[in-house]
Formats: sequence, structure tokens, C-alpha cells
Amino acid sequence: MKVCEIFTSIQGESSYVGRLCTFVRFTGCNLRCTYCDTEYAYTGGVELSEAGIMNEVSLIGVNLITVTGGEPLLQPGVMHLTEKFLNDGHRVLIETNGSMSIRDIDPRAIVVLDVKTPGSGMWEEMDLSNMEFLKPQDEVKFVVTGRGDYQWAKDFIKEYRLLQRSSVLISPAFGVLEPSALAGWMLEDRLDARFNLQAHKYIFGPDKKGV
Repeated sequence: MKVCEIFTSIQGESSYVGRLCTFVRFTGCNLRCTYCDTEYAYTGGVELSEAGIMNEVSLIGVNLITVTGGEPLLQPGVMHLTEKFLNDGHRVLIETNGSMSIRDIDPRAIVVLDVKTPGSGMWEEMDLSNMEFLKPQDEVKFVVTGRGDYQWAKDFIKEYRLLQRSSVLISPAFGVLEPSALAGWMLEDRLDARFNLQAHKYIFGPDKKGV
């Protein structure tokens, strides 16, 4: 598998924000979102075996693991790697861009599925069948670039009954939409979703890697 980086930091997103977490970031992504903040993971990286990845994570010694990218589901060995992490007693989050099926992911893992809004430029690449495979412990994330994206996300949440299926996160696109604007819309609408900031960018700065 081609790995971009393995590092430990504070989880900056999801309902696990603030938790110490080891990130396994894989190289390669099949999408090109307008607000992408990990373009460095499109290419490069090093080939590592499953055993090599597991050994490095084991030496770090942190229970919470985030499998991310790029798009981790592009890696042919990621399903088995996830299973091995879970068997070793780790709690595993899998961050995926929503364009690939989550059906065969180990049900013990927590899927953080990014539903691409129109403002991302990648909405048409979504695999909408994934909505059927969501579990109560999974999390669905929307990154919104403006009021139009926000309204679109609200409609999508209602259409697919996402609040009854799993946790729902809504994030302002960093540097594009002011967090206060999004928070205001959610307050006005009494939207029962989690306001989601990328806390690591506020802690370490927006351009620092490995955090």
C-alpha cells in the first residue's frame, strides 16, 4: 500500500475531536475538490506492507487510529488492514470521500463519510448507495462553501433521513466560509447536527503537515 504519512496528533474533526489519534494517510485520490487541503497526498508516498504499517502504529502506542487520504479505499489492502487494527483492540475511523462503496468495511470500524456538496465540484461523483450502508456509529460530513451548499445539505439530510441513521457533521470550508455564518444558519434553523470545525488548523496553523 502507498502511504503518504503516519503521524500522531490531536484529532481535529468528527465527534472524536480533541482525542489523541494516530493517522495513517494513504497516497492518491480520485477526486479534486475545490477546497482540498491535502493536495500533497495526491502523489508521492512510500510503499509499505501491512506488517510495516502495523508495526509503526504499534510502536506509537495510541489506541485511536484514523485511516485517511487522499482516498484510503483506493488501496487494495485497506479493508484487511482495518480488520487487523480492530482485532488488535484499536478504535478505527475511516475517512472516505463518499465516491467509493463502504459496504465491505468491517462493521466495527467507524466510517466518516464526506458527502460532497455542489460547491466542492465533485457532487456527481458520489456513490449514493452508501446511504444504505451507514451504521448508527458512523458519521456523515458536509463541507459547505456558502448558503447554497448549506441549503442543499439540509435538503439532502432530510431526503436520506440521515439524522435517524447516524451522526451528521457540518463544516465551513476553511478560508472560504466564515464559521460564524454557518453557526448562525444552524441556530436559525435549529438544525440538529454537529457544527464541525477543523480544530487542528486553529491549533497548529492551516498549512502545517503531520498534524
